Amino acid sequence: MQIRVCLIAVIVLATLTSSGGQTPPTGEALKFGVRAQPGPMDSVLLKDYAPESSLVVPETKVNKARFPVVDVHTHSGQSHVSTPRDVDDWVRTMDDVGIETSIVFTGATGTAFDRQVELFSRYPKRFQLYCSLDTTNFDALDYAQRVVRELERCYRQGARGVGEITDKGSGLQRATLPWNKRLHFDDARLDAVWEKCAELKLPVNAHIADHPSCWKPLGPKQERTPDFQHFNQYGKDVLSYEELLATRRRPLEKHPRLTLIACHLGNQGNDLAALARELDRYPNLYVDISARDYEVGREPRAASKFLAKYKDRVLFGTDMERDAGMYRGWWRLLESGDEFIPGRLWWRYYGLELPPPVLESLYRANAKRILNWTSR
Repeated sequence: MQIRVCLIAVIVLATLTSSGGQTPPTGEALKFGVRAQPGPMDSVLLKDYAPESSLVVPETKVNKARFPVVDVHTHSGQSHVSTPRDVDDWVRTMDDVGIETSIVFTGATGTAFDRQVELFSRYPKRFQLYCSLDTTNFDALDYAQRVVRELERCYRQGARGVGEITDKGSGLQRATLPWNKRLHFDDARLDAVWEKCAELKLPVNAHIADHPSCWKPLGPKQERTPDFQHFNQYGKDVLSYEELLATRRRPLEKHPRLTLIACHLGNQGNDLAALARELDRYPNLYVDISARDYEVGREPRAASKFLAKYKDRVLFGTDMERDAGMYRGWWRLLESGDEFIPGRLWWRYYGLELPPPVLESLYRANAKRILNWTSR
């Protein structure tokens, strides 16, 4: 007992000596050898924290892409294109930054698609339009035939692909429906549609699942910033991330002639090894890198190796409206070796400095080989 008391006394004395004879205030924590103390920064909210870096590093300006680019992932609605003047402005921006052609997801069928065709008709070589799919009244006996007829009609009107078809867990309708009223990507009622797409050589761009962090709880350990919290699926009555990826695999197996482009790096950009296994397993699967600059930018070494190995399977896309600065940010990320590049979300990016053969495949060659360029 006396030995134990003496030992405790020695420890207390040593602690007081190292702290100048004062006991550390309650609430302080030792972090990486520094004792944190309260101060004005305690009132700064995480969502408002935007530190200005003192790091002095090269800043490469890439005004125009090294090769002509096909942007395989844009939206007329998201890019606020509704008038001929909007289209003219878009073409001027494309010319300035080096975009040869933009693939436009109209999100439309029927007369709405026809209006989109008319809107972009003045620039037949600068834009290629994709139609959508009608997902209403899919319990009807003639549902598949009805969708196939409209798909053929849109093809005759100029559609050269289908997309972006989206299922983040609640079905293609993007609505809250009972489990037995949801239409998922692998539903047998869509088999005739996917076969018709294969027959007409219409690629399908699909957004299946979402960033895996969407299935994690919101809070201090959530990977994505608060700006994306409305996408969160944790605790909701939806398919899991893994179940959704399975709905993407089944049509690939059942319809080997179908060309499927899984957008946003297939929502597997956080695990490029897993994505590589998917590409190895399904030769009719391709991916675009749209809106995943923050994935490749924070893992530049792994991403560079992945893009080099699968240089014939990855396409360039943006999904970020039509701002010239946005495009040039992509060129800097992919072409330069710059470090600590300001990103559009939370993380800093690091340039991939891709070699010319990989850049050319990513920017243009894959799109020219994979997409349907048949004129109407």
